[in-house]
Parts: sequence; C-alpha cells; structure tokens
Amino acid sequence: QVQLVESGGGLVQAGGSLRLSCAASGRTNSNYAMAWFRQAPGKERRFVTAINWSGVSTYYADSVKGRFTISRDNANNTVYLQMNSLKPEDTAVYYCAAVRSSYYLPLQEYEYNYWGQGTQVTVSS
Repeated sequence: QVQLVESGGGLVQAGGSLRLSCAASGRTNSNYAMAWFRQAPGKERRFVTAINWSGVSTYYADSVKGRFTISRDNANNTVYLQMNSLKPEDTAVYYCAAVRSSYYLPLQEYEYNYWGQGTQVTVSS
C-alpha cells in the first residue's frame, strides 16, 4: 500500500504561482509513475500532468503546458507541481495519484490506484 498526502494549495491571484507537494509513504520501494489530476466545482476530475518513475518522461495537458512543471525527488518520495501564470480556470481540487509502472506512463484516471485526499487551489481574478 502507498499513502499520498498533498500540500501547498491555497488562494492566489491570477498570474501568481504555487507549488504543490505530494509525499508518498508506505511501500515506496517499487517504481511508481505519479500524476496530478484536478477537479473543478461541478466538473469531472481531469488529467493535469504525469511523470514516470525516473523523472525522465513527463506529459502535460494542453491547458497547462508551458505554465506547470512536474518533478520528483525519489530520495524523499515526493512529487512536486510548480504552477506559474495561474488563471482563474485553474481553480480546482488537485489530487496526486500513483501506480506501479516501470516502463509505461499512464495518463488516464482509471489507470491509477493510489490517490491523495486533494488540496484546494483557488485563483482569484
């Protein structure tokens, strides 16, 4: 089992920045792909970005490409999401997700089997 805990959410003005963290604990000695998803009020949860176990491969949704950066520190079992140039439409609960995967980088919600509790990001206009 793997437990994920997100932190770093908050209220920020449009154009500002936030950095989210996702700390993993439990059986973290395997290779895990990690991802961030987000869910805006009244909408379905959607993919934001993912990173493979080594950090070499990443993928971004078009809506955040060029503004968000995912990274990971395997020594500390932590994944980060640096969010710059935030827009009001980025307002959502952001969820960290993980799945054991050595070669493939999953991009779909159903492919991830470990989830954090979410952290709220609110961007004011």
